[in-house]
Amino acid sequence: MKIAPFLTSLVVAVWVIAIAIISVQNATPVSLKFLTFQSIQIPMGLVLAFSAGVGLIGMALLQPLWGLASFGQRNSRLEEDAEFFVDDEDF
Repeated sequence: MKIAPFLTSLVVAVWVIAIAIISVQNATPVSLKFLTFQSIQIPMGLVLAFSAGVGLIGMALLQPLWGLASFGQRNSRLEEDAEFFVDDEDF
């Protein structure tokens, strides 16, 4: 049994539950400010849900790129190991 899909589902479920609880307890609208920009006023639960969704989608898109970047490093590491370990029978 692979544990990674289970942990991913568990994290997403906890986020959904936390967002539901916080949005029910804090239904007042908030506005986000960044430098000189300000958003419209939206409920806190919607802000949390949107942030979690953008984070999940962003990580899903970035994971393949990290895999491609580390592929070249992994290959060179295997070549270094191959040169380091030499059979004693050849001597």
